[in-house]
Amino acid sequence: MPNKNGLHLITPTSIASTGTGNSSSINTNGSVTFSTCATLSLNGVFSADYDNYMVVCRCNGSTTAAGVNARFRVSGTDASGSNYTWQYLYAGSTTVEGARESSQTSLRFGPRIINNLRDGFITNVYGPYLAQPTAVRGVGVCSESGAVLQDAAGTHSLSTSYDGVTLLPTSGTFTGRVAVYGMRN
Repeated sequence: MPNKNGLHLITPTSIASTGTGNSSSINTNGSVTFSTCATLSLNGVFSADYDNYMVVCRCNGSTTAAGVNARFRVSGTDASGSNYTWQYLYAGSTTVEGARESSQTSLRFGPRIINNLRDGFITNVYGPYLAQPTAVRGVGVCSESGAVLQDAAGTHSLSTSYDGVTLLPTSGTFTGRVAVYGMRN
């Protein structure tokens, strides 16, 4: 474990992506660049070294109004059962709305992503490697309608130790760069 407090960049042990014509690679600094991905899996990013993590992503999507969802992973396999619950608040232009979803196969991790617009999010992940339910809280921005703010929170109800995460747009594909940081107190 690193001996300094603060955020520490975590290099995935491996990555996998899907989608026609997709590509993904781990950069020399440990971040991941990806293009035209229907899913992007980051393996080996959660460990006993840290309890909490921050995922930072800038991306754009191939379709209008898609969001970025996530599934936790263990040993290269997604936890895709209906064990995710999430809520979000959305504010764009003159519209403010919210919703709650339960018994889902993934949870909301990032904002709406729009083709060729400036989108990004920061999501905190609480205790993914601990054998307890995992919680997340994320804030994202999309440049649709000038600026769109999205705030999301979610849980995965199983007491499982996860070592990775799969990011997936709710429709179409997405392109961008993502980095995972371990947070040490």
